[in-house]
Amino acid sequence: MKAAYAKYRLDFIEPGGTSRGVLTHKDTYFLKIWDPEAPEHFGIGECALFKGLSAEDDETYEGKLQELCRNVSMDRGTDLTGYSSITFGFETAILDFSNGCNRTIFPSRFAEGKEKIPINGLVWMGSKDEMRSRIEEKLSAGFKTIKVKIGAIDFDSEIELIKYIRSRYSSTDVEIRVDANGAFTPQNVMARLDELARYDLHSIEQPIRQGQWEEMAKVCHDSPVPVALDEELIGVWNPMVMMELLKTIRPQYLVLKPSLVGGFSNATEWLKMAAQFNIGAWVTSALESNIGLNAIAQWVSTLQPKIPQGLGTGKLYSNNIASPLEQEGDAISYNPGKSWVMPQFSWNEF
Repeated sequence: MKAAYAKYRLDFIEPGGTSRGVLTHKDTYFLKIWDPEAPEHFGIGECALFKGLSAEDDETYEGKLQELCRNVSMDRGTDLTGYSSITFGFETAILDFSNGCNRTIFPSRFAEGKEKIPINGLVWMGSKDEMRSRIEEKLSAGFKTIKVKIGAIDFDSEIELIKYIRSRYSSTDVEIRVDANGAFTPQNVMARLDELARYDLHSIEQPIRQGQWEEMAKVCHDSPVPVALDEELIGVWNPMVMMELLKTIRPQYLVLKPSLVGGFSNATEWLKMAAQFNIGAWVTSALESNIGLNAIAQWVSTLQPKIPQGLGTGKLYSNNIASPLEQEGDAISYNPGKSWVMPQFSWNEF
């Protein structure tokens, strides 16, 4: 077996407002695995590093990719502990190769084009007017679950946006999720949750910043709005620590981003542990290209989700990878009649 990686810059069609600032582009890495005797057939995965959020965002990252590629060529294992996005990309590439090198990562009815996955409509951070316009777009597109990122503008304006949705649609017609990205403090969080609770929300993600287990446990216990952990899970790999986190905090939900929480293997462990505490969960993409999004969507389909997932639609980037993924209304699907079109990547071979 041989392996190679390539760095690729994804360009946003419109600047994307996140808790890590406004993004105009995002660098990612692709990992390719093939048999030297048939190089035209290869498995590919995305090592979706998220600058400023991924736990492995440091100067060792490309060195670990080089080590992995060399070890694959020498049929040796590589310790990827702590390298979440590389684990995610490597798992995807191996599964793609094993399933025939046609971008089928998890065989399923979804991958055959016979099932769709319900998704939420994500409202990016921006000015109040920009966010209101995006809310209108999502509602007009038919989304029944709207996720609003808060914490970027003043809280009163954000409440007005949520109030605007609820003034038009009841909770039985449109579900509202909010994501605070840790924007609240232990001092103001309960007052803000009490205010948010007036609008019958489904949940709030990460109301205070991660790493404050005792404070977060109190929030989860006292909050009038169900709490979902997101950033709290990033960088936590040790099974004993994972279990202790859940036992201590006892959230109502987990939000799992496979490229940030240790790939599909570690995300599966989170799901197993969450089930022991009757903690719900849903899966979210994290600005991956269509290669990473496809892998996540196919994995999600095997979980037979009952609630909308936080999957992207592949429409963020002007130079995304052309794929069979399609989005219509509030669902994402896979059209086997469409082809993947890969750019000419600059591969680093070892």
